[in-house]
Amino acid sequence: MNGTDQTSFAEAADEGIDPGVLAHAIDSHERHTKPRLAMLWDYYRNPMTFTTPGVRDGRGYRLGQERGLPLRLSNPAALGIDNDDRLRRREVVIENDIAWRVGTMIDFLFGKPIRLVSTAADAGLAREIERALERVWESSGGLTLLQEAALYGHVFGHVDLRVRRADEPGERATLPEHAVRIDVLDPRQTVVLHSAEAFDTRDAGPMGVAIRRATKLPGQREVWHTQVLTPTGVLTFKDAGDGARLVASARNGVRPGEVPVAHIQNAATGAGWAGLGEVEPLVSLQDELNTRLSDRAYRVTLQSFKMYLVKGLGLGAGDRPVGPGLVWSTDNPDAHIEAFGGDSASPSESEHIEQIREAMDKVSAVPPLATGVVRARIGNLSSENALRLTLQGLLSRTARKRIAYGRGITRACGLVLDALHEAGVLRTKPTDRTVRIEWPEAITGDSESAVRGAKEKLELGITREQVLTELGYAAGDPGVQ
Repeated sequence: MNGTDQTSFAEAADEGIDPGVLAHAIDSHERHTKPRLAMLWDYYRNPMTFTTPGVRDGRGYRLGQERGLPLRLSNPAALGIDNDDRLRRREVVIENDIAWRVGTMIDFLFGKPIRLVSTAADAGLAREIERALERVWESSGGLTLLQEAALYGHVFGHVDLRVRRADEPGERATLPEHAVRIDVLDPRQTVVLHSAEAFDTRDAGPMGVAIRRATKLPGQREVWHTQVLTPTGVLTFKDAGDGARLVASARNGVRPGEVPVAHIQNAATGAGWAGLGEVEPLVSLQDELNTRLSDRAYRVTLQSFKMYLVKGLGLGAGDRPVGPGLVWSTDNPDAHIEAFGGDSASPSESEHIEQIREAMDKVSAVPPLATGVVRARIGNLSSENALRLTLQGLLSRTARKRIAYGRGITRACGLVLDALHEAGVLRTKPTDRTVRIEWPEAITGDSESAVRGAKEKLELGITREQVLTELGYAAGDPGVQ
């Protein structure tokens, strides 16, 4: 990695960051953490890499999950199994069961808008805070931003939300609240620095966050730009191969004395900054599924054609072939034609593949029913209770994630209100800068029962805004009175 010499990041010392520690953390991230995260992304995204069509590469492309196939399928020649170039790479079958499961989890978590409710004692100030937060979140991406954060969290295990002043080139604030932005930090580009005294990083905030991005124009060398977020400011370094040099600096205009980053763990893993994602536990099962599907495809290919063994007819290579619809006669009483081949049943193979799918259902808590695929009788599907019982595992996991992601969202909201206060846009007290989240119902019944339930909740005194949120509407949506 570039920029690990003694003079790199020297200016970081003025902000309380040891340049050597920063360079070492970045180097460790590039060498160890980033390759692991890239592999997890490949298993989720299953990207297509185009190759030159030919006898060795078959179809002219390879998929990301092919890395998990055994060599006997992906490259038999490496094991000396096949010496013929035509058999150098067997036909493989890749069924990406990870992507649709992750997508379903995100749909249950952020498939509908959430509502941010201010806890300020003054009702007028609370409404003003809620409007300001809504404008900041919408200008930053709104629900799409939350879904992007959830995607990174589900794939990599954690994600960070950065709150900053909108003062970068090309940005223009049409409203005062738009002077603050919320960005989703890609874990592949984010390096977190912790103090040596912080043994439990769950409670201790980072002493710095480095965001690294590389740019390269045709015919030019690769240039790295690194932004280091510190409790007092933001440092921007440029590294063109001769060490990282400071090119810009700015003060912390969000919450002085604290790094303006809200950390979210997808699932807790004990003491540690990174969390557990949904892809890693499924990798081995996905490899097994792809292997067995490829084996079955290879077997079906070999057995799908009828073949005939002819004895006693005296046929040569140039004689008429033997096949369906042809009649032969001979004087040899011992002559006969034996047919074999065709796809025969393999119950153990089918059972094994089905067990792998069921194991993936258990590990992910996402059954096919969550996407609308009904493979068995599960009772009265029109009953909301029947659906809840069937999807209990997914609903329970979604409830736990709402706590984790909600904690990060509320912290980001606090940082936004700090930034608005520092900018003089919305003056508030620290006690007024807390919010709570009202989540919509993950499963709603038919429209008639949903409307009837909404009316009953209004009669009980539940706020109109909360009822609209549960129905999936916002106060500003067209048609909402």
